[in-house]
Amino acid sequence: MQDWKLSRRAFAVIAAAPVTWLILFFLVPMTIVWGYSFGRNTSITTIEFSGTISNYARAIEPLYLGIFLKSVLVAALTTLICFVVGFPVAMAIAFSRERWKAWLLLLIMLPFWTNLLIRTYALLSLLGQRGFANGALEQIWNGGSGLSALLGFGRFTAFEPVPLLYNDFALILGLVYVHLPFMVLPLYAALDRLDKSLIEASLDLGAGHWKTITRIVIPLAAPGILSGLLITFVPALGAYLTPDLMGGTDSQMIANVIERQFKRANDWPFGAALSFVLMYATFILIALQALRNKRSEART
Repeated sequence: MQDWKLSRRAFAVIAAAPVTWLILFFLVPMTIVWGYSFGRNTSITTIEFSGTISNYARAIEPLYLGIFLKSVLVAALTTLICFVVGFPVAMAIAFSRERWKAWLLLLIMLPFWTNLLIRTYALLSLLGQRGFANGALEQIWNGGSGLSALLGFGRFTAFEPVPLLYNDFALILGLVYVHLPFMVLPLYAALDRLDKSLIEASLDLGAGHWKTITRIVIPLAAPGILSGLLITFVPALGAYLTPDLMGGTDSQMIANVIERQFKRANDWPFGAALSFVLMYATFILIALQALRNKRSEART
């Protein structure tokens, strides 16, 4: 393939449309919101660009730092669960027969073909008080109660629906459900590129499967693993819809606080400051990942 540096005019023509789109519909709106973060409300509908940093000072108050810290912990736990669940799935796909790989990858990508709101409401219908999960538990409970009465042990108390929604459990479950494909796909891409002969040599030389995975597979697939962790953690940190619909009043994340500032509180400057605090944290994570990749490439 010809180096784009040798035909810069053609490259400029091709890149002009997407770069213009990026500037008009991404950079310009983000610049406006960034300007709002240094402003203050002078009336219900007027914002003065005063250059103040009071919004950022308010954003690091203990109340909002606590919410931000909880969001980080929830996103980290979601990422960890996605890794624990997704790594065996990615390995199974990477080491499956060639004719099955495309179908298995299709199953992983199938949720992307359905709107996130529809998938979230499907979880709501599954986990609700009168949902399918509690319905199945009630059937099991009533069956056990009937068997107990038949054997002369008396009857159990009436079944009480298990609170599976509007708590931290529902929040974590919903985030894992949404973000699991973001973990599996980078892991599969990294594992599929591994030299399978190294794994076979490890097993032939007496290393067990666990030692082969921890000492051969994971170190060789480390760049893909880190990419999967980052790709999963960042959107989980900024998740809004899942905490809003499935989390309770104590399970709200920083994105829900930002939404309330723009809509209910009508405090756009403070909402903009919170948004950019979250964005700064995301940029730092991406920069650290890029720096690590550059160092690893320099060593090799």
